[in-house]
Amino acid sequence: MGAVTEPDRSPKQDRSRATRQRLLEAAVACLADRGWTGSTVAVVAEHAGVSRGAAQHHFPTREDLFTASVEYVAEQRSAALRGLFPADPADAAVPDRRAVVAALVDLYTGTLFRAALHLWVAASHEPQLGFRVVELEGRVGRETHRMAVELLGADESAPGVRETIQGFLDMARGLGLANLLTDDGARRERVVAQWTSVLDDVLGRNRRGP
Repeated sequence: MGAVTEPDRSPKQDRSRATRQRLLEAAVACLADRGWTGSTVAVVAEHAGVSRGAAQHHFPTREDLFTASVEYVAEQRSAALRGLFPADPADAAVPDRRAVVAALVDLYTGTLFRAALHLWVAASHEPQLGFRVVELEGRVGRETHRMAVELLGADESAPGVRETIQGFLDMARGLGLANLLTDDGARRERVVAQWTSVLDDVLGRNRRGP
């Protein structure tokens, strides 16, 4: 008797997962580009290259689609934050604070932040989104703060350190909001340099060897 071939169970499931992924990515892109009112299920389906029927198979209502996109945005932003950790944990002992500050600021000036912002605005008018947005943004905010502490090599037991880092993150969010209207890269560079100096003063400088 010949060897039994393992049945291929993946094509249908893989297609379903791929379709769902395209829809979530399209929902985020549409939110960032068009805002809530311009991001209908039909628009998202067209952007994803799938039929409206396929979109509604995965997400029966508009609220279902964008509630799922809230989670997708949170997961993608968390993944981006995790990617900021140095590959070698030993490198964290001497952080390049300017690079860390710039990377954290960049998190608030990209597509994911724009999409998240539109979700915040929509959540203020859409009860179906409100609870999830508040819960997920709270979780992402806590993770952002935790990762900033680790990446900056901060000791939050020292007076004023926690408040300084939170102030920096609030400032970074404000730069993200300003970036929605104008791309003022030169001003952002000056702000990054100034906040690096502030953080160095508060956290204490980690000096490299000669």
